[in-house]
Amino acid sequence: KARKYVGKQTDIGGILANLPLFQQLSEDEIVGLAAGTRAIRLNKGQILFQTGSLLEGFYVVVRGQIKLAFSSPQGNEKVVSIVEPGQSFGEAMMFMEKPSPIFTQALENSRLLYIAKQSIFAAIDRDSAFAHRMLAGLSIRLHGLIGDVENYSLRSSTQRLIGFLLQLAGASASGSVTFVLPASKHVIASRLNLTPETLSRILHGLAEMGLVEVKGRSITVLDIDRLSRFDQAPRAG
Repeated sequence: KARKYVGKQTDIGGILANLPLFQQLSEDEIVGLAAGTRAIRLNKGQILFQTGSLLEGFYVVVRGQIKLAFSSPQGNEKVVSIVEPGQSFGEAMMFMEKPSPIFTQALENSRLLYIAKQSIFAAIDRDSAFAHRMLAGLSIRLHGLIGDVENYSLRSSTQRLIGFLLQLAGASASGSVTFVLPASKHVIASRLNLTPETLSRILHGLAEMGLVEVKGRSITVLDIDRLSRFDQAPRAG
C-alpha cells in the first residue's frame, strides 16, 4: 500500500517510501531521507554528469530512461546500462568517493531523485537491514556486469541479440509477442557490444528466417520457442 506524506517534501517522501530499497524504513526515517533529497528534471539528450565527476549522492529514476556510458578520446561510446524507472545508479561511486568513469545522459524526458550521501549514511547507521539492502543491490549490479563479460566472451553476436529480445519478451512469454525496444537501435547495439550495422544485419537475417518482424522500434517475435531453440545453437558472430 502506498504511503502518503504531508508538508514540503510530500511528493519526494511518497516516491521514496514506495521504492523497493526504502520500503522497510519507518515514516520518520523517510521524512529524514526526503530532507536530503531533491528532484531533478532532464530533457531528452541532456547530460546529467560527465566522466570525472565526483558524486556526493546517488540517483533514482522516477520517470524516463538514463543511459550510462563510457566515452573514448575519439568520441566513441560504450553503453554500460539503460536505467529504467524504479532503478538507481551511482551508489558505488558515492561510496568509493572516486571520479566517475562514466557519463550519464537522458534518453527521453526524465525525472530523477538525487539522494545525498549524508542521508544514506544516517539511514545505514540507524538500520542495519537498510545497509543489507544496499549491499544486495550493489551485488546484483556486479552480478549483471559479470554476466555481460561472460556474454561478450562466450556468446556470438546473434546469440547476444536473441538473448536480449527474449529478455524483453518476458520469461513466461510463449507464442507470438510484440514489444517496443526500450531505446534506439544505436544505443542497444552499444549495450550489446555490437556495431549498429551488425545489429541491423542480424535483425534482417532473423526476419528473413521468419523468426521476427521489425517495424522501426517495434519487434514481434513470431514464435518464442523457435527463437529460444535458435539461441541454443552455437554459431559464429
